[in-house]
Amino acid sequence: MNAMQEKLFLELRHTKQEIENSLSNKPKQDWLTAVLEDELSDINTAIRKLESGKFGQCEISGEFLPAELLSMIPTLKSKRDSEHLVNYYKKSIY
Repeated sequence: MNAMQEKLFLELRHTKQEIENSLSNKPKQDWLTAVLEDELSDINTAIRKLESGKFGQCEISGEFLPAELLSMIPTLKSKRDSEHLVNYYKKSIY
């Protein structure tokens, strides 16, 4: 693992622990439970990829995803997913 991957690995493990704590302390299931469980699944997948040396590879094509994108969204799974990110950017009003 390189330095960036080490940092992401630690952040993912920390976030995983926070989500697991949140889920164990939730008194009831609601819409947020499903969101947290999905995020936890994505984090577990990213951690497995880091451990196996496959982190950063597109799950569809096998191409490497841009490192700057992975540093922002370490749970990104494919190049196709990254193409939809433009929908989440704030557009300038000028």
